[in-house]
Amino acid sequence: MAFWLFKSEPDVWGWDHQTARGDEGEEWGGVRNYQARNNMRAMVVGDRGFFYHSNIGKEIVGVVEVCRTSAPDSTTDDPRWDCVMIRAVAAMPRPVTLEACKVQQGLENMALVKTARLSVQPVTPDEWRIVCGLGGLQLP
Repeated sequence: MAFWLFKSEPDVWGWDHQTARGDEGEEWGGVRNYQARNNMRAMVVGDRGFFYHSNIGKEIVGVVEVCRTSAPDSTTDDPRWDCVMIRAVAAMPRPVTLEACKVQQGLENMALVKTARLSVQPVTPDEWRIVCGLGGLQLP
């Protein structure tokens, strides 16, 4: 299993929207960055990701799971773009802010800290463990 981080503006698509989609999940469409697209192409069903509210809040608020591998993005006819589908798994008991990540030992090289603008980012297993601990989340 690999770990990821998905960024979304909460006033456009927030955690409440994501959880409302239930087990069906939601296509993570509209991404127009090659690196982010390539990250999605590397995902497999069952991979986990943090759901991050960008711009407003700037915090990790939940955990999602990839429930469909990369396929053509329905928001465009351009064949260069595709995306995964994700579903909500669990809310963070305590949201983890960007500021907390910036000062936490072990997260200094996290993509969220180093490559803040990338909308779909990899997360290492150690970073995953640290962030889950900060958020008070225990997942199997």
